[in-house]
Amino acid sequence: RAGMAGAELERVPAVQIDGDGVFKYVLLRVRGAGAPHKDVVRGHGWAEYHADLFERTAEELARHGLSCECLGGGRLAHRPEERKIHVYGYSVGFGRADHAVTTEKLKAEYPDYEITWADEGY
Repeated sequence: RAGMAGAELERVPAVQIDGDGVFKYVLLRVRGAGAPHKDVVRGHGWAEYHADLFERTAEELARHGLSCECLGGGRLAHRPEERKIHVYGYSVGFGRADHAVTTEKLKAEYPDYEITWADEGY
């Protein structure tokens, strides 16, 4: 069972964010039954609240036998024409995500981007 959960965990994309704009994001810790965990970033403009991102992702993961917890949130300013992403802010409901972790995840996904973060701002 843990082997299956591990395989499902491997298939979960580390980063799923909108291609342009300023939007909320959450940092989630995804777990399978008895499997190690993986931290992932989800950020989309359709989300009015950080909880919307968390709940939709949790539903998708549950269909694959995985669970997740929210480690915090913030905002992303994604400017593809400048090849830049800025990570900042916090979630009122979940607290501030570790933007340094989020930045590392984004750098792996967007290696040719300039990715910065700051604890200030909302």
